[in-house]
Amino acid sequence: MFDGLHDIDWASMEHAYGSAGEVPALLWALRSPDPEERRKALDRFYGAVHHQGSVYPPTAASLPFLLELAADGATPERAAVVALLVSIGRESLDLGFEDDGTEIEYYPPTGCGQAVAFLRERGGEFVELARDPDPDVRLAAIGGLGLFLDDADCAAEVLRERLAAEHGIAAHLGILEAAATLALRQPSVSPQVTRWLAGLARDAEQGPVTRLAALVQRARCAPDEIGADVVPSAVGLLRETVRAIPVRRIPPSASRPAAPSDGVAPQILAAFEDLDRHTRVSAPTTALLRTFHEALGDRVPERSAVLAAQMSSPDPGSCLDAIRMSGELMRTWRGDHTRLVLLVADQLNTADHEVAAEAAVVLATCHPIATPAREALATHIDAQRAAHGPDVWAASDARLRRSHQEAVRALARLGDARALPSLLAALDNDVDAWRAVEVAGQLPESADQLVPRLGEHLRRVDLSQPCNEMSANAILSALSTLGDPAVVPVVANTLDAAVRHEQHGVTRSALMTLSAFGPAATGALGTIRSLTGATVRRVRPAAVAALWAVGGDLAEVMPLLLDLLDDRITFHIGDAADLLGEIGPPASAALPRLRDLLTHDYEWVRVHCAAALWEIAGPAEASAALDALLQAMTKNPATANHVMTCLDHMGPLAAPALPLLREQLAQPRRGGRFQSIENDEELQRVARTLIARLA
Repeated sequence: MFDGLHDIDWASMEHAYGSAGEVPALLWALRSPDPEERRKALDRFYGAVHHQGSVYPPTAASLPFLLELAADGATPERAAVVALLVSIGRESLDLGFEDDGTEIEYYPPTGCGQAVAFLRERGGEFVELARDPDPDVRLAAIGGLGLFLDDADCAAEVLRERLAAEHGIAAHLGILEAAATLALRQPSVSPQVTRWLAGLARDAEQGPVTRLAALVQRARCAPDEIGADVVPSAVGLLRETVRAIPVRRIPPSASRPAAPSDGVAPQILAAFEDLDRHTRVSAPTTALLRTFHEALGDRVPERSAVLAAQMSSPDPGSCLDAIRMSGELMRTWRGDHTRLVLLVADQLNTADHEVAAEAAVVLATCHPIATPAREALATHIDAQRAAHGPDVWAASDARLRRSHQEAVRALARLGDARALPSLLAALDNDVDAWRAVEVAGQLPESADQLVPRLGEHLRRVDLSQPCNEMSANAILSALSTLGDPAVVPVVANTLDAAVRHEQHGVTRSALMTLSAFGPAATGALGTIRSLTGATVRRVRPAAVAALWAVGGDLAEVMPLLLDLLDDRITFHIGDAADLLGEIGPPASAALPRLRDLLTHDYEWVRVHCAAALWEIAGPAEASAALDALLQAMTKNPATANHVMTCLDHMGPLAAPALPLLREQLAQPRRGGRFQSIENDEELQRVARTLIARLA
């Protein structure tokens, strides 16, 4: 077995973590009679050789031996090996080839082309695996028929055969997905496959899940041909699937400790928990419905109707996955999402804390458009406090605790003071206080109660421990927003401690907070001045900005800003330009350098400098500034929010931007910096205002 395995120089190749010299041992371990040894080998293979779907030269080189393992009946857990083969092939096609089949050239080279060539050459072996006596092997192999078998007629015939022979829901879903993949990959069989799918969708003899899968995969084959009857049919079939799929309770997650240990920041632990949570699939039809939503694209009303049907299921897992899909839709596509917001808010009323928590998370992430959910959130929080007491924020039940905390955070992001009692309880009891800190800045009218508590938390942060950086930064950000200068001494002490312990991120955050307090922070000027010559990335511009905000001495600040404009770090140039724009006409000494920077090769530098040019010189530089802004926005739409802000200041002189503004507003997909819902909603608001004004 494994002829030629040791003829390959594995050590000369690299996977995600260095030398691939371990691959032969991993392959042998996959054949081990010891289940634990096999598990560890498979985990390592996915973790290093096929890391997060990546395909490296050793990944491709291992395929002949993996296929040998899969074909050998003596191999334990063959299905897992077959699933690994199919995963490598699918990722190779996704990562290594354009939609037209052209191979993408990478440096250093990947193993994608080699992997696909091998699997296509041996595609016929997936026919035998799809007919294997082991049902798990058959299920794992089905996808290979659509991906790798070049004999399209044979693949279509085998898929029809398997659909008639298999009876499980998972098998039917996999077979019909493979059929659509085949139709998309092999145009010669596309007409017969799509006719078959359409017929199955109408066939009353088929179960509702099979009919729904056929309908969805037919839509996937030709999204442009989705007719008006498709979504209503899908909604009807979704309701029928309730009787076909048993309701299953979501398995409980382990209750995590209120305070993290081992020197790991609580935010990091929570991020990994969230990542794990969001990669789970709770219902068997979730992948199918994701495919349907992808096919529907920007048809927001139709997708909302499908999601409404998904969330009406009595199965908590189906509701959970639908809530997450709702968040993805609202964060990705523009449109009137009021109905969907209210549907998600309705899920707060469930008895399942996991579902309620996920609904609150979605409402929090979509807070710029979540106002219709305000009363539902407040009612949910009040009901929890009435049922479980005022300390429900720190409840011992992990699901209840998360449900309450996420709802409180969502309500706080809407600026609603009814979130305050739970936030104060968190800050007083120090249980998951960091979660309260992250939203405290959204309640400025409650600053008198929040600021003293935040100041005390900041005072207790031990900056000798690197894991506390995120907590310190979050507190400083909240204090900046709340704007009470009473905490200046604590912030100044934090700045001194951050400098002493070389916590550069906290140093920058403390400087920005002192800037927000302006002249009230005069006592910190000595430390601020000492940092204006710092060599650490982004600390120096923050110190210069603080020096201006607190000291206000233009003669002292201008030489420092001109030096920053000559810096090689693009962030430093942008920060300096922003401050020069804030200073305005008195900063005219910077105009020659700002004009030169309009030709910089990085569009973000050009945007910041063009905006500063306008703020300092006004109409005299309007033409040059406008040209630079519009060119940058055309090249990089992520600059749109910054560009729009400057256009808003330019008034009627921004009229040449009208076509680009209309084009930006006509985009169905969210844009703006980071393509976040918050930036995009602001982008749309400003664009509409500008169009109305300029037109």
